[in-house]
Amino acid sequence: MINEIKEKYDIVVVGAGPAGSMTAKTAAKNGLEVLLMEKKMVIGHPVQCAEAVGKGLEKFLNIKSKWVAQKIKGSYMYFPDGTRIVMPQGNKTGYVLERKIFDRDLAMQAARAGAKVRIGTKAEDLLIENGFVKGVKGISFGKKFEVFADIVIGTDGVGSKVGRWAGIDTSTEIMPCAQFLLAGIEIDSGYSEFYLGEKIAPGGYAWVFPKGEGVANVGLGFPRERAEQGLTVSDYLKRFIRKKFPEGQIIEKIPGAVPVAPIKKIVENGYMTAGDAAGQVDSLTGAGIRNAVEAGIMAAEVAAKAISKGDVSIKMLMEYQERWHNSKTGRDIIKMNKARKISAKSIDKDFNELGHSLKGVNLRGVSSIELLKILIRKNPKMLWKLRGLIKS
Repeated sequence: MINEIKEKYDIVVVGAGPAGSMTAKTAAKNGLEVLLMEKKMVIGHPVQCAEAVGKGLEKFLNIKSKWVAQKIKGSYMYFPDGTRIVMPQGNKTGYVLERKIFDRDLAMQAARAGAKVRIGTKAEDLLIENGFVKGVKGISFGKKFEVFADIVIGTDGVGSKVGRWAGIDTSTEIMPCAQFLLAGIEIDSGYSEFYLGEKIAPGGYAWVFPKGEGVANVGLGFPRERAEQGLTVSDYLKRFIRKKFPEGQIIEKIPGAVPVAPIKKIVENGYMTAGDAAGQVDSLTGAGIRNAVEAGIMAAEVAAKAISKGDVSIKMLMEYQERWHNSKTGRDIIKMNKARKISAKSIDKDFNELGHSLKGVNLRGVSSIELLKILIRKNPKMLWKLRGLIKS
């Protein structure tokens, strides 16, 4: 039988990552009937994330100790010639999360708020009538189903299939990444580390995110076209680890990819998208957890308003797109994408000059966008390339 399951909800959310769970939780708290679908059998596993989140997550969530593998009080940035810049976190703390615990707990919060959570449930297409998304069809534990909704929200990650089915161009630039969980290494467990250099990650960077004493996520990412012929991102990571952490023991391999350009259109008739599926990632640093949480809340609030008015047209849902693009986070993402394009073409000489210009500068509590502003002021030749970043 094709349609063994038929249901109707106000909202169906496809994908139970941070964006999806926060969307479902917020919508349920606003009195909506919500279904949160996740194709994996275990939410949050396998991990496809560096798990680091900077200051600001506590604006939207009460941070639980069980989520946190390591509190971060600052960062070390290493330039190709060995120059090291220290960036203390400031008054607010950053975190390296345990995404397996964090993601599962957010989904539990959505369930407690009243959302129905269904794992092992894969979307295979959208139900569309008269130009409006009307629901989802797929397969759940071997049974095909159709579920109807006033609004479908796609939070299914990079290159969102659900978005494409809704008529949204979800193609974006993708940064291939590779990461290992290493144990038995010598690190300063209170500080993240970032490494720049053509031999390390041309046009990108390598990272070390501590997860406790002697344990860290070590990874890197860069544009595929910048790789030496015949070498992959994983080859670069293995080379970096052999040099930096020869004693390290690989506990887990974590492949992945990061969207490095925001998607311009994130709504359609009866459809919205959030998180990685919408390219809501800081394209210079790859950070996206906090952004996904913020976007999920925003999308749910607009969805609740639209449903209460009985109007789920793109005209009504455009409020979400405008709110996001006009938010500080949304504006910063656009700026960081511009900076990322410049960084991707930079060579060691360029990075060394930037590193030298930061010596003696107080970088306590400086955000990535604030760091860019400092670099522009210290390096006038960057001003033309990155004009517009000084404002706002």
